[in-house]
Amino acid sequence: MPQHTSTRQSPNTAGAADGQVPPPDVESDISDDVDVDVDTEPTPGDAIAMPAGAGVKAEAEPSGTATPERPEAAKTGTGRVVETPAEATTETGSAAAKPRSAENSDAETGAGTEADASEAPGSKAAGKATGPATAADPDGPATAPDLEPAGVAAADPGAEADAKVTAHGADADADPEIAAPDAEVADSPEAEADPEAPEADADASTATEPEADADPKVAEADADAEASAPEVTPAPETPASDTTPVTTPRPTRPGPRAWSSRLGLRRRLRSWREKHPVAARVVSWTVTVLAAVVVYVCLLMPTTLNSLKPAEFMRLPAEAIMGAVVLMSLPRRPRIVLAAFSGALTAVVAILNMLDMGFNEYLGRGFNVILDWSLFGDARGYLSDTLGGTVTSVLTVGVILFVLLLIVLVALATVRLSNLLAGHKAQASRGALIAGTVWIACTALGLQVSGVPLAADHTAAILKLRTVAIRNTLRDEAEFEKVAKVDAFGNTPGSQLVPDLRGKDMIFTFIESYGRSAIEDPIMAPGVDETLTADTKALSKAGFAAKSGWLTSATYGGSSWLGHSTTMSGLWVNNQQRYRTVMASDHLSLTDAFKKTGDFDTVGVMPGVQKGWPEQSFYGLDKVYNAFQLGYKGPKFSWSTMPDQYTLEQFQKQVHSKPRTDGKSLMSMIILTSSHQPWAPIPKLVPWDQLGNGSIFDAIEKAGNKASDVIADTTKSRQEYGKSIQYSVNSLTQWLERYGNDNTVLVFLGDHQPIARVSGNHASRDVPISIVAKDPKVLAKIDSWNWTDGLRPAHDAPVWKMSAFRDKFLTAYGSTPHPKTN
Repeated sequence: MPQHTSTRQSPNTAGAADGQVPPPDVESDISDDVDVDVDTEPTPGDAIAMPAGAGVKAEAEPSGTATPERPEAAKTGTGRVVETPAEATTETGSAAAKPRSAENSDAETGAGTEADASEAPGSKAAGKATGPATAADPDGPATAPDLEPAGVAAADPGAEADAKVTAHGADADADPEIAAPDAEVADSPEAEADPEAPEADADASTATEPEADADPKVAEADADAEASAPEVTPAPETPASDTTPVTTPRPTRPGPRAWSSRLGLRRRLRSWREKHPVAARVVSWTVTVLAAVVVYVCLLMPTTLNSLKPAEFMRLPAEAIMGAVVLMSLPRRPRIVLAAFSGALTAVVAILNMLDMGFNEYLGRGFNVILDWSLFGDARGYLSDTLGGTVTSVLTVGVILFVLLLIVLVALATVRLSNLLAGHKAQASRGALIAGTVWIACTALGLQVSGVPLAADHTAAILKLRTVAIRNTLRDEAEFEKVAKVDAFGNTPGSQLVPDLRGKDMIFTFIESYGRSAIEDPIMAPGVDETLTADTKALSKAGFAAKSGWLTSATYGGSSWLGHSTTMSGLWVNNQQRYRTVMASDHLSLTDAFKKTGDFDTVGVMPGVQKGWPEQSFYGLDKVYNAFQLGYKGPKFSWSTMPDQYTLEQFQKQVHSKPRTDGKSLMSMIILTSSHQPWAPIPKLVPWDQLGNGSIFDAIEKAGNKASDVIADTTKSRQEYGKSIQYSVNSLTQWLERYGNDNTVLVFLGDHQPIARVSGNHASRDVPISIVAKDPKVLAKIDSWNWTDGLRPAHDAPVWKMSAFRDKFLTAYGSTPHPKTN
């Protein structure tokens, strides 16, 4: 066992216990990263707790008086070395340090060999000391305390643990009161330190310093004091197993610098709170109020923009009341876990409600958590074409960060509120009881504010609806797969399909966002109606006649492909899952019916297609011309890759004007895009013989409106939408006048209504459809439909579901049903 020796303090250091500054001849190494707990000043005869194996030695300068040998300190079961002086008490099982004073020093007066710790100035510290008392061996060499600055006291066995921790780099803080002789000794392994305390922190390295210089006078004074001290009677050694379990101290390593920085931040924050208590309370309550507001708003987040009004946020959410009752009744750890989970779930529900707002605004329906994730790619492409790639990237990153931050913030806010409730359980319980009573009363009495019920269970109702929607979606997928296998014309041979249209030049054309609102809305209708009337007259002069009616689209505001597939398949394709099911099936499409006859070449012209398009096989198209195969060199018009007039001109040059060498007729499917939102800029009609490669539209595109200006203005959006419909209809009818022949039969319709901001919040899903032909027999076949003559359908013209058109069309033109069953 290492021997520990040191010189005693000189008498002129006795006042350091009262906070005096140590004399200049006493030096101590202070480490920047290590703190040593301060208890009381050591005096001759005090017990010093030293870590086993510390190897501390101190040598006094040569003098004429040699330091007498001391008995060897006892070794405890935990490896601690403790010297038990006469003043140390053994009644409490702890080694107590008693400060030396002129008035009551037992060593000087020889009044007794034991002192009651409760009567000594350091009795409070002795009462707090942890660790067993240990008797010193009178026959062994004595261990004296190291030379330390005034104010540094001997540590008890519990404080030894502190010294070990701080010696390895862990920070320890001490309360300013520890400097006083009667200060309490902390039980925990860390004691708090006040940076303003008069005592200097001792470096743990001083505990392992090999040598310590001492004044010869100090050594002489120590020798005199020891000679006059009464003999120490060793206390019976207490077995380690009876007091403290034998454990081997685990070596520790200095923590990473980041952890030290974190502790420093906490210390500075604690210091700021102590110096500015009022400001700290204000900040704390402000954060708490903001947390409550965030959670409250998320609980009441509506699903439509029209509902986003103050009255919606003046309600009493039942979820908040029930959550408060549950959280305040749980222990700390389960409470925090449940609060964090509940907060994150609340944020997710709020985000889905925000998505509902956008989907209701653009597509006229809520967000489907099973099917609609694939639409975000199309939305990003639309924004990129409309606002540019840089703006789109910034918006994408912003949305992702917003979602993540909202989930984290709401979770943390809920945890903070749960801690507040648990800390004031009595008041919180009364508040929850009162709130629950008010909620029940409001429900029973039907109390409302601006037509909105005061009692709300909004989030719970939303979760229930989403659960039902998920279940219905999964069930619908299986059921629709069975429906798609049933086809009234599935087994009809080609010779019995559309016999009355053999030899005709068939064209099916979809006009983007061409809906009932374009014809009947007071803002858009005047210009569109004028165009339809003028074009009807122009076609009549060219020898064409037309009949028009209404179809109810399967989609709204977007997802045009759902309208296309519904019209052509005869199935109600109103979501992405149904669309995938239909595209993968062998259900007969209207265009495929013409191919099945063997008398038609089938062609698709798709200026909006800019990637692979596997749907070509379902539609039975022999050839598809996408955006890159039409030779366009002009500018894009927002999302639209090229003007409709140019698309139709290329169709004429590359397809329609080509003679059919195989003797077959032509069936074409054309998707026009110029009336796609945001309706800015809008192309203008130019002379057909000047279209060239499309570069003529450069000046028109530059002179047009900016998409960002139109998107932000609802009235302007409606006006520009009407103009885009006029352009598309004019382009189509002019092409028909210019290139149509006696066998041309044109069927054109809208795919869906424009977005709700343009068509209105309660607009129908109806779209106009027209059939135009020179042959009167073609229109005579549909007389029983009671459609309106001309290109503008009457307000009360027949309305069918879009999925009904295929069967009615095939039947009207002589097809014979041969059903295919599941």
